[in-house]
Amino acid sequence: MKLDSYLLRLVILLLPFLGWSQTATIKGVVLNAANVPVDNANVTANGTGTTTNAYGFYELKILAESDVTVIFTHLLYKRVLVNFNLKNGQVIEFNPVMNLNVEQIATVVINSNQRQSVAGVTSIAPDVLRNIKGAQPGVENILKTLPGVNISNELSTQYSVRGGNFDENLVYVNEIEVYRPFLVRSGQQEGLSFVNTDLVQNIEFSAGGFQAKYGDKLSSALDITYKNPIKFGLNAEASLLGGSVSAEAVTKDSKLSGIIGLRYRDNSLILNSLETEGTVKPVFADAQTYITYKFSDKFQLNFLGNISSNSYTFQPQNRQTNFGTIDDPKALLVYYEGQEKDNYNTYFGAFKANYFASDALTLKLIAATYHTTEEEYFDILAQYRLGEVNSNIGDENLGEVEFSEGIGSQLTHARNDLDALISTIEHKGDYKLNNHTFEWSIKYTHEDIRDRLVEWEVIDSAGFSINPPNLNIVKDQPYQPYQGPLVAFQNVRATNQVQIDRFQAYAQWSKRSELGSNDVFYNFGVRAHHWTVNGDGIKSSAQTVFSPRGQFAIKPDWDKDILFRIAGGVYYQPPFYRELRDSSGIVRPDVKAQKSIHLVLGNEYSFKMWDRPFKLVSEAYYKHMTDVNPYTLENVRIRYRASNNAKAYAYGVDLRLNGEFVPGTESWFSFGYLKTEENIGDRGYISRPTDQRLKFGVLFQDYVPNIPELKVYLNLVYNTGVPGGSPSYADPYDYQNRLRDYKRADVGFSYAIIDRNKTYSSQWKNKLKELTIGVEVFNMFDVQNAITNTWVRDVYSKRQYAIPNYLSPRVFNVRLAMKL
Repeated sequence: MKLDSYLLRLVILLLPFLGWSQTATIKGVVLNAANVPVDNANVTANGTGTTTNAYGFYELKILAESDVTVIFTHLLYKRVLVNFNLKNGQVIEFNPVMNLNVEQIATVVINSNQRQSVAGVTSIAPDVLRNIKGAQPGVENILKTLPGVNISNELSTQYSVRGGNFDENLVYVNEIEVYRPFLVRSGQQEGLSFVNTDLVQNIEFSAGGFQAKYGDKLSSALDITYKNPIKFGLNAEASLLGGSVSAEAVTKDSKLSGIIGLRYRDNSLILNSLETEGTVKPVFADAQTYITYKFSDKFQLNFLGNISSNSYTFQPQNRQTNFGTIDDPKALLVYYEGQEKDNYNTYFGAFKANYFASDALTLKLIAATYHTTEEEYFDILAQYRLGEVNSNIGDENLGEVEFSEGIGSQLTHARNDLDALISTIEHKGDYKLNNHTFEWSIKYTHEDIRDRLVEWEVIDSAGFSINPPNLNIVKDQPYQPYQGPLVAFQNVRATNQVQIDRFQAYAQWSKRSELGSNDVFYNFGVRAHHWTVNGDGIKSSAQTVFSPRGQFAIKPDWDKDILFRIAGGVYYQPPFYRELRDSSGIVRPDVKAQKSIHLVLGNEYSFKMWDRPFKLVSEAYYKHMTDVNPYTLENVRIRYRASNNAKAYAYGVDLRLNGEFVPGTESWFSFGYLKTEENIGDRGYISRPTDQRLKFGVLFQDYVPNIPELKVYLNLVYNTGVPGGSPSYADPYDYQNRLRDYKRADVGFSYAIIDRNKTYSSQWKNKLKELTIGVEVFNMFDVQNAITNTWVRDVYSKRQYAIPNYLSPRVFNVRLAMKL
């Protein structure tokens, strides 16, 4: 009897789930006659319904094994009625086209990205990511063309936004925060971006003034959504720089769906074209997957996983860099011994449970773990000659160094190891009541960092050892003998074991309403962040900050489609491990959170030109920062002072015009002006390392009218130089030299051998949706951009020479892509 009782209870518990399973799913995108997604369209059937989101996407559950009429309605369009009779668990894709209601056509205002506009979010089409490649392809390759976003190293995935540094940007994938390696010092070593573009469904980017639901960083938030497949698909791509393959599938009952992507990258083609010759093996690979299992209509479980292996081995042999002027040409010759070997292995896994308690209430639970093991080993001896270059045209020794002004050597050594484990558990929820939306979250994070830092550098010039600049010893070599101690030019040794516990929470409220005849949007929220730093030999430290934020947008009832927006708040950035460690490797647990007060004023004007849609987005911003943690920037490595002895500000204007300059394609032009300065220790304001005053970006797509299968893209970026042309150890108040302007143009041509708009008699062609071959030219104009300077000393003349470290020259690539 006891067993029968348990069985009866089990059946009773399962009855609701059995009832829920007798359904089918219809999903798709609602479009208008101009092929533009229709947002806020009502989709109803048998008394239940949903609305389309800002992308026109909808998903509706209907009864299975019965005739069901689905109705699509919208105030501005004629309704669409469609009959369905689907099997249990069946999922189909249906994309209806709604025609304008003729009676109301005079008052129609089309805005397909209304939700993003009011929130100050830029939306990027995933196809743009997949079609526009670069020396380092990915979402960052597109971000660098947006106003306010600056990238001055095409081999890097790091970017700065409106005067912030690389550590001030949030990145989320399906609401899960992701991280990047800690020890990377050069863009050549970075490898792949975490975001796999083949898996992406939606991309949203905010350059400032973002909502409280995003985390505690000072600059930007990048929100990525991976696909939830509705049918089988296969993509593959191969080029001279590597390849990728992705597959997506769903079971017949639509309960289990998933997508997986594999990538392999070898940058030898680019790195072998640099001035430093040698044997280089940069091999980067990763595997990612996103899986969803639907237990019922109310409960589903997601898994996001990533394994990444980055290996960088370099045995330099020699280098020659020509610099100077036409009248006084000079060259640096370097001969190397030794090698560099770096390994960055990361493992990431996250489970996300969604419970749809009702149409209004959604509850989520996220558990994630990130583990990285990093090794940075090198022993490199560099012996150099600095001299005058033979510039006599026709001479057999043209271009060679004839007279040496300085000789010397440099020995660098590193044995850096890092092991970091970051675990997170978070509850999130949202509740909708009429036009009100309430969102909240509670999150706990434990960070366990084990770090060993061993770096030293010895420099001599003509046999005389160079002491570090901060060693206050007067010497007059070679005229007077030096009898002081021999000290390494740089010597950093530290071993740290640090644990950081964080408790975070936020609550925010949003509302859409009307103010008279005008549409308005409100958003207000607050974040709280409490953290504690512990570790071996570290005095425990605990701190708490609160971050209120708000947004307001109004769309006046005007004939023209114009939207005004204001956003602001108090933003904090509690220190991560790297911000706690000073330049000598010592951990400072009392470092405060950097604070920034944001104010953003925005305007969007949508209009038609040549009977095609365009949008002009303009934003003015100001950031006042206190408790700033000063830092130096070497390539892509950031070294903090681990103190809060500075204040700073940043202000500027961003403009972006995007639309169909060519019918059927999206292009944009961007312009940005920025000024950011800091005051360290009340010594006065100087430019920050990211003070990149002017920025122009162009992403342009076109095709041949008579041959629409032949397409071309142009990715063009111009940035004025940033401070960074001075030695990293120098006092920034004594040196404010800037690097040269960054100018780069990448162009690509692609021809679609097979596309979805054609039919073929050949059976194998019918199985393929797309087959494309392309040719790409990176750095089309072969501009010599510099990322840093190498400083060479001449002990006799007591002069220092700045020799630029150039980035990649012109490189050709061939690409083949297919979609099944």
